[in-house]
Amino acid sequence: MASSRSTIIFVATFFVLATSISATEYIVGDASGWSLDFDYQTWAKDKVFLVGDSLVFNYASGAHNVAKVNGTGFQQCSTSFSNGILTSGQDVVPLLTPGRKWYICGVGKHCELRNMKLVITVLPQTMAPAPSPVTTSASSNMAVPTIHGFVVTIAGGLLSLLV
Repeated sequence: MASSRSTIIFVATFFVLATSISATEYIVGDASGWSLDFDYQTWAKDKVFLVGDSLVFNYASGAHNVAKVNGTGFQQCSTSFSNGILTSGQDVVPLLTPGRKWYICGVGKHCELRNMKLVITVLPQTMAPAPSPVTTSASSNMAVPTIHGFVVTIAGGLLSLLV
């Protein structure tokens, strides 16, 4: 009984640690950061965002901000629909739930005229697609790779020990 309980505690601890290890931190805009006249939709197009990942918005504090908005706020470039405005210049936004996420800069006309807006779709961990081939582009080093497949394999092996 004691060894079975120890195994269950070990497996539970492993899952908690594995989830945090498998998360990817995306630097929005890569080396350009959160800045004017950058094509954020193209930047996001080939990325797979999963629950547990996070976005990092780097910008000069005071020059820009990050407003988490809904679809209407995104279309209208309006912070009236904001769920909070971030201003630190190094804002980390954890992706905690699946679904569409919208972000805009609420300073001046940065969203309307200078393209400072980003929309992404966050997938649940269980819906993660097969990994893409590794690229060698300069931007590929801007995200910490996930080890989701490895974690699932190890977890499956540990669970088979319990059966």
